[in-house]
Amino acid sequence: MSADDDTWVHGLDARQRAMLAEMGVKVWAPKAAPVGADAPAPAQAPARAPAPPTPSATEPAAPPARPRPPTASSPAPVPAEAAARPHTSRADVAAMDWPALREAVAQCRACGLCQSRRNTVFGVGDTQADWMIVGEAPGENEDRQGEPFVGAAGQLLDAMLRACGRARTSEETARGVYIANVLKCRPPANRNPAPEEVQQCEPFLARQVALVQPRLIIAMGRFAVQSLLQTTEPIGRLRGRVHRYEGVPVIVTYHPAYLLRTPADKAKAWADLCLAMDQ
Repeated sequence: MSADDDTWVHGLDARQRAMLAEMGVKVWAPKAAPVGADAPAPAQAPARAPAPPTPSATEPAAPPARPRPPTASSPAPVPAEAAARPHTSRADVAAMDWPALREAVAQCRACGLCQSRRNTVFGVGDTQADWMIVGEAPGENEDRQGEPFVGAAGQLLDAMLRACGRARTSEETARGVYIANVLKCRPPANRNPAPEEVQQCEPFLARQVALVQPRLIIAMGRFAVQSLLQTTEPIGRLRGRVHRYEGVPVIVTYHPAYLLRTPADKAKAWADLCLAMDQ
């Protein structure tokens, strides 16, 4: 036993206790038991925490604790209806230049198509062209690449433009065109555009036309025709004559995807392009 250890002693006199104290050995003796306590008291069980009071029938229960508000590092989720609101007004869009317009399209969440798109499809081509091609809505290939009229339909459109001495961009042997769609996002499963989707996208197309200032617009497909001309007439009744959009002549023709399914109407589409070249 070391000098630091406590030593229990019994029956030591005062002198022995003094000697042990000088050596640094602590001594202790059990306290005398109280009178009448012949047996040690049973060990007590550890005290339990008091149970919360039970509300009485006349006392309402306390309301549940409110969740803590989100901190700056974990922002509160945006409600779906708030996320679907357009970020810019028609007046704002009408004042945009090309970079601002492209950014507004990329950030647009004005309708539900923003939830399923891979890329927005803004437009491509010569922004100072005298011809503007307006299609309907992006398909799967367009959604993947972010460019209008790609895939088989785009190849047919390129062939139609070459026959007119045109190309997507200005070249030494061809004059450029600007190409855009009515919708900037792909409808799921290539379904038809919904009227509210066309309405939300219309200011973007209108601003593209205003910035390009084309001498002629070729509307390809039913939804392009209906959006520009505000009509429900079928293409077959609108072909063969010149229409107007904001004072710009509009030629109506079939969409290249339709022509791939119905090759017999390619001759009609060529007649439409001849009418365009005569303007």
